[in-house]
Amino acid sequence: MRPVAILLTLALLAGCGADGEPVQPTMNAGVAVGAGGVHPYGGVGLHRGPFSVFMGF
Repeated sequence: MRPVAILLTLALLAGCGADGEPVQPTMNAGVAVGAGGVHPYGGVGLHRGPFSVFMGF
């Protein structure tokens, strides 16, 4: 659990511009329909230079 909290904190700091110019986050979302039913999915990510952080749900 602790590594997830650290990643979220770093993503928040990068997104708000605390360490420089703000980084615009990316987001995707959708709904998958199949034999098992309907399942929502999505994620939020930040990309800056060679580094990328993505959290899916």
